Amino acid sequence: MTVELLRNAVRPYAWGSRTTIPELLGRPVPAPHPEAELWMGAHPGDPSRVVGVDGTERSLLDVVESDPVGQLGERCASRWGGRLPFLLKILAVEEPLSMQAHPSARQAAEGHAREEAAGIPRDAANRNYPDPTAKPELVCALTEFHALAGFRDPNRTVELLKAIDTPGLTKYTELLAAQPDPDGLRTLFTTWITLPQPALDRLLPEVLDACVHHVKEHGEFDTECRTVLGLGEAHPRDAGVLAALLLNRLTLSAGEAIYLPAGNLHLYLHGTAVEILANSDNILRCGLTPKHVDVPELLRVVDFACGDMPVLRGEPRGRMAVYRTDAPEFELSRIAWDAGDRGELELRGTGPEILLCTAGELLLCSDDGTKVELRRGESVWLPACEAEVRLRPVTAGPAHLFRATAGTCTDLP
Repeated sequence: MTVELLRNAVRPYAWGSRTTIPELLGRPVPAPHPEAELWMGAHPGDPSRVVGVDGTERSLLDVVESDPVGQLGERCASRWGGRLPFLLKILAVEEPLSMQAHPSARQAAEGHAREEAAGIPRDAANRNYPDPTAKPELVCALTEFHALAGFRDPNRTVELLKAIDTPGLTKYTELLAAQPDPDGLRTLFTTWITLPQPALDRLLPEVLDACVHHVKEHGEFDTECRTVLGLGEAHPRDAGVLAALLLNRLTLSAGEAIYLPAGNLHLYLHGTAVEILANSDNILRCGLTPKHVDVPELLRVVDFACGDMPVLRGEPRGRMAVYRTDAPEFELSRIAWDAGDRGELELRGTGPEILLCTAGELLLCSDDGTKVELRRGESVWLPACEAEVRLRPVTAGPAHLFRATAGTCTDLP
């Protein structure tokens, strides 16, 4: 049997929801504790379990390591050193995450080697680079999804800062207005996140009061001010609240996505999404968290390129929408059957895949005669040796499937 169901790990971070993931998996709601992420993949921190027909389970990490060429294909196994290069997740964001950025491949390799040489344990709280690999990621909304991502056009940010001007803020507004480009953003961002705490304690209340006034007056930047007020309430005295004023405020509808390459500063605020990322756990935090913040290392990683954050809607290919990026580690596709559509779809790929059902129920048939029913919240592992899979809805209701692959797939549905 080459198409196998996965049992996936749930990560119980404090920012998660007590209802989203349990409801998706058909478990009692609410859960006793917040459940933030559902991991599908072979990351050593929490690999999926491959469920055999007899009910036995094996770690997907062990399955891949025991036969990397057979599971990943020769090209994928060679390029990524026998590792599955991507990790697929469900994100259930009830409260904002930390503001963060991820390193490039070069930065990750150098940082990992430096910390290994220093003898810092990989699970240490002050470890920045537990993995020697990059961590680009793409997040695709399942529900309305709110985020801050990438630096806003600085001219537009100057308009925002002027709209909430206070005596303490004026000099910073003038600083950016005098140099409305990436270098000006770097200067202002660096100044704010390195402010001595007494100076920050004077400036932040002024800014938050100005945001309250702007909201009451139904100002142009209502959404941005409400976001900053929420962050200020959750994280008083945190410089990350000021940094949030510099980022694009995004609201994604279901099916819309954003791609976060190396260096992109971002913060997920609220909603449910599918996320695909390189198989890494390297995070440089800016603030809005009690976890380790390494400002000098963050400044080496952050990309101060600015402008509107592109929203991806997927390249249409029949029932499939493909979210193209320049990330070599992964590609994400969304496949949708409308109500009443019982049509069959063939998937042909040359590398490993994970298929995740997020709505309806699907029947998967492989070329060796294996049949698997995939219900909402369930996922399957397809090794590289699986040449073809056919899918169709079990019932006439709508059905949605996400397909995670390594790099670009060449099938034609």
